[in-house]
Amino acid sequence: MQSSPDSVYLDGHLLIAMPGMPDDRFNRAVVYVCAHSEEGAMGIIVNKAAPDIAFADLLTQLGIARDYDDPEAASIDDISIHRGGPVETGRGFVLHTADYFLENVTLPIADDVCLTATLDILRAIAGGRGPHEAILALGYAGWAPTQLEAEIQANGWLHGPADAAILFDGDVDSKYDRALAKIGVDPAMLSMDAGHA
Repeated sequence: MQSSPDSVYLDGHLLIAMPGMPDDRFNRAVVYVCAHSEEGAMGIIVNKAAPDIAFADLLTQLGIARDYDDPEAASIDDISIHRGGPVETGRGFVLHTADYFLENVTLPIADDVCLTATLDILRAIAGGRGPHEAILALGYAGWAPTQLEAEIQANGWLHGPADAAILFDGDVDSKYDRALAKIGVDPAMLSMDAGHA
């Protein structure tokens, strides 16, 4: 019996790089899959902090005024900026909870998680009208049709369910081990060599 196409797509799941991942850009990466279809896949790396840039500084660079009187806007200091992937690294993508939604702009993914890639969400966050939880990613990870499936088949990636803590909390350094633990894998038991046994 053939499985339906919907059952093989990983939208809303995590990809966890195997220790032997040949591409250094994905070394110990945890990727949240935002879209996956027969046309390819797109995801955001959620455990690689972008060095030397704070969210408030980015708002200043973009000319977005921050509402310092609004207590909600004060929480923008907690929004982390990630290296979302090697594609379009100058473009920002906000992965966030579904309490913020712009019609025809925001992409609903799964389990109360959405993606918005316009300045509108940054203005909303700066004004205290943004989502409850969010991370900003510079760039994204992308795969051509069947490329991700081939990488999984070659033991480049593990995959499993996502949760809000792994996506949004600030403890970036532990996300890889926590993602593995969520799928019942002990990192010490993983082989450094990709391939089949």
